[in-house]
Parts: sequence; structure tokens; C-alpha cells
Amino acid sequence: MVDLQALRQAEHGRRIRFGYMWALFCAVLWGLWYIPGTVVWDLNPFDTMYADIAATSGDSMALVVTAILITAINAVTVVIALLVWNGVLGNYGEMVRTAKAFKPCSRWFLFASLFGGPVAILGSYIAMGFGGGAFAAVAALLYPVVGAGLANAWHGEKISKRAAMGIIVIIAGSVTIFGGGMITELQSGSIGWMGYLGGLMAATGWGIEGAIADKGLDVSSADVGLHLRFIAELGIWVIVALPLLYLAGYNVFSYAIQAFEPLTMLMFAFAGVTFGFCYVSWYKSFPLIGVGRGQGIANLYGMFAVISTILFFGDVPQWTVLVGGALCIVGSFIMFSEESLELETLRA
Repeated sequence: MVDLQALRQAEHGRRIRFGYMWALFCAVLWGLWYIPGTVVWDLNPFDTMYADIAATSGDSMALVVTAILITAINAVTVVIALLVWNGVLGNYGEMVRTAKAFKPCSRWFLFASLFGGPVAILGSYIAMGFGGGAFAAVAALLYPVVGAGLANAWHGEKISKRAAMGIIVIIAGSVTIFGGGMITELQSGSIGWMGYLGGLMAATGWGIEGAIADKGLDVSSADVGLHLRFIAELGIWVIVALPLLYLAGYNVFSYAIQAFEPLTMLMFAFAGVTFGFCYVSWYKSFPLIGVGRGQGIANLYGMFAVISTILFFGDVPQWTVLVGGALCIVGSFIMFSEESLELETLRA
């Protein structure tokens, strides 16, 4: 006779293992994304673009405008990478059906794009422009706290005692990261505070995006939903943000055309592949292990990003950033190191 309880537990164990696997894939690819994300700031035309805008509008405006164009081109390459991915999977028909189902499904990916692109990814590029990839990665490590809290409030997703303990440790790490450095930059009046603001934007935006996207993933596949989310983000940049900057006197379209040279496009292709598939893995983990735990495991990207940027660029962050990042990663381990049976029911 078939033991239904044993089969149910075995299926539950497989679900948890796959959820952890997808979240870990996300962490590795996400960490690698900071390499091209850092390099493009020193490539043509973005180095000259920053200098030109800074000469007339100041460093803060130059940082933001340049980051917007970089983020827009990043969205283009991710959309192309996902176009190939969904084509191989034969998902184009499903994409059309999902896009048409606006109220129950695609609206959630539209809302996710609003917080993921103009808030999180833009904030991360601003942080990279200020302090490099290692700083930008560590500065956003607070985001699982935001995601877990909102998923609990909106979806009734459970927060166990162990997960709550991990959240407290992550908050302590974030206070260590931001507490000293940001106050110092504000007091000195330097542009440095923009980097910390970018980190806060990334942490807040990615946390909110995960909680919102989880609603759409109840009725849509991650591959299709994510592609629609990045198409919506690309629309925000191309239809709204870049034309507004052009009307404000910043010739962003001229700089965008200049970006079409081999090395710059190679870096964006690298960014599109790593970021596109890290996002696929991120979205796939949410229905399996929940937003809080999926984001907690993916938070290990900070470790991979710091290691890769130190190896490639020799950039070693300040000790407060390293200590705070270590605390955030320890908190992430605490969040997802609970028994799988505790995850049997993700929502209350």
C-alpha cells in the first residue's frame, strides 16, 4: 500500500531543495553581475557623459543621469536574453495570454517593474557609480527584511522564530553599513551620500518587488512573468524617463548611440545574461520556499560580489561595510537554516 504521508513529505522535500537551488543560482549570478555593472562606468561614453554633465549640473546630477542611461541599456540586454530564453522554452504564446490577463496576473509584474527598475536597479547602479560593485552589493543586503515583512503583511507568509532572528541580525548589519559611513558623508557635504541613498533604494525596491511579484507568480510561470516585468521596465525608461531627460536638456540619446561599440556592448551582454538569469532563478524560488527565504538565500550574492570585485578590481570596502555585510550574510544563513518541515506551509 502506498504511504501517502511519505510521498507527501518526499514531494515537500524536493520542493524545498529546488527552491534553495534556484535561490543559490540567483546568488552566484547576481554576484557576477556587479563585475560588468562596475566596468561600464569607466567605458565610453559613460565616462565622458559623467564629466560633461558634472561640468554644468554638478556631480550628483551627473551620477543620476548617467545611472539612468546605464540602467535603461541594462534593461534592453535583459529583455533580449529573456527573449531567447522564452523562445527556446516555447513560451511566446503563454506570454501573450499572461499579458492579456491584466487584473489577475500581469498587473503585478507591472507594479514589480516600477519598484525593481526605477528604484532598485537604478539605486544599485548609483551605488556602483559612487563606490564600486562591492559597496553597491553590500549596501542592498537589507532587502530580505523588507521582502519578508511585506510578504507577511500582504500574503500572510509565515515568519518563524528563526527567520525573525535572522532578520534582526540583518538589520544590525545594515545599521553597521549605513550608520557610520552615511553620517560621515552627509557631514562632509560630499557626493558620497548619493551612494548610500542608492543602496537604500536598492534594498527597498528589491524587497517590495519580491513581495509584489509573488502575487503574480501564483498564476503565472516565472519565465513568462519576469519577461513581462522587464518589458514593462524598458517601457518606463524608453517612453518616460529618457524623453524627460532629453527635454530637460540632457542629450541622453546621443550618448546611447555612442554606447554601441564592441567592449561596451560586450559588458552589457555579460550584464544582461547574468542579471536576466539571476532574476529567473530569483522568481522561481518564491513559490517554492517563500519570498523571505528566497530573498534570504539570494542575499548570499553579497559574498560572491565582494569576492569577485576584490579579485577583478582589487576594491576592498571600508571595514564598516565588510563587518555589516558579514552580519547580513550570517543573518541570511539563520533565516534559511531551519528544518524543511517548518516550511511545509508557507502562508498562514
